[in-house]
Amino acid sequence: MRHPLSARPLSPARPVRRLAGLLLCVLVLAVGCAKPVAPPPPPPPPPVVAKPSYQPLTSGQALELARQMHASTQGLGSWRDLEPGLKASLAYVSGKPAGGVAVTRPGLTVTWGAMRQTLEDLIAALPYLDDDPALLAQVFLWYPLQQNTLVTGYYEPFLQASLEPDPEYPYAIYGHPEDLLEVDLGEFHPRWKGQTLRYRLVKNGIKPYYARGDIDFKGALKGKGAELAWVKDRVDLYFLQIQGSGRLILPDGSIKHVLYADKNGRELDMLGRTLIRRGYLTRDNASMPAIRSFVQQHQQLAKELLSTDKSYVFFRLADNGPYGSMGKLLTPMSSVAIDRSQVPLGAMLAMSVDLPAPKSGGPSRLSGLMMAQDTGGAIRGNHVDLFCGSGAYAEFVSGRMKNPGQLHLLLSKRALGYLPAAQPEDEDAPDGRGQYGQQEIGDGAQ
Repeated sequence: MRHPLSARPLSPARPVRRLAGLLLCVLVLAVGCAKPVAPPPPPPPPPVVAKPSYQPLTSGQALELARQMHASTQGLGSWRDLEPGLKASLAYVSGKPAGGVAVTRPGLTVTWGAMRQTLEDLIAALPYLDDDPALLAQVFLWYPLQQNTLVTGYYEPFLQASLEPDPEYPYAIYGHPEDLLEVDLGEFHPRWKGQTLRYRLVKNGIKPYYARGDIDFKGALKGKGAELAWVKDRVDLYFLQIQGSGRLILPDGSIKHVLYADKNGRELDMLGRTLIRRGYLTRDNASMPAIRSFVQQHQQLAKELLSTDKSYVFFRLADNGPYGSMGKLLTPMSSVAIDRSQVPLGAMLAMSVDLPAPKSGGPSRLSGLMMAQDTGGAIRGNHVDLFCGSGAYAEFVSGRMKNPGQLHLLLSKRALGYLPAAQPEDEDAPDGRGQYGQQEIGDGAQ
């Protein structure tokens, strides 16, 4: 017998619920079987830019430049006159590990061994270059530096001076002061490696060392035993600090060299830049003679203008000089100061550049061999500073020298075996030219 409830008719809501359930199942199956939406494609990788390769000139290009070179354009009677300077560079380079890296440029690593081989081959070639400068293209590879390298000049000024106090010589040249202290900041943190702090002790700790205004106009060092000599002209003293070395002409006619010893570590703000910034001169006319003339004609501004440059150089007396950063004597019109991140000390360069020519005569263009034997705080990047020597001609050329030059790093073809990939060594040689490192020119490059 059927259960009484089984005879009951179906509720009209059940078919609706069944239909809704069926539709839900179909929807779930449809969603489950649908293809997933693809994510957006990743952005394309940045284009690969090939690093420039540092390639030498072709033999034909080097030969064309070599034939234009002549020793007389740099004041030499013969290429053999470079031998003492080259041997000085060779002695410096030979003291470095042959496999150590002197400089790295894109596509080229130059070791000290390669430089030693280059210098040895150039010294051997000197006797033949007067008759055949084309040998420079046959024996050496010519690696171009950047186009239009800035070439400035510096020189060894003469100053009328006395080694004894004298009312006619009122301005003191100071040696290294006893209270000037320094510390290697790299000992405190790696981020300060290679940086030196110069300071003085005071009752409550340390202070920056005296600035130019304190020393020259407030007598901060007067009577403390640091005086080396006295000169007649304050502006001459300022330019002596710019050059980093000079010659003192004493009352009896004898000569004493005065060489860079140290600096105060304060901010560098060259007088030429100050005059340009204040509208007294322009970049085009701010040569050393123009700067000197302006200060001498505006003595009421001298204290303020000179004190703007807080940096100060201290000196030492010597019987000969001047010396470059490698501790070797410089050769006029043949030694240059360089940025060691671009060109290593001891390197050989071929240089061609226009020269200022005085009315008394002189070459209007230099095309010869340069020895990288100096550095300077103002020599950075694509910039070299030519040591012009001493005397009136050197002062004229260096005071007006600010021209684009064509420079090539020379490497002996036999030196190619000394060019392994390596990491550059860290080097902190003293700067023989003071923190200025170049002739004062209009832009006062730093």
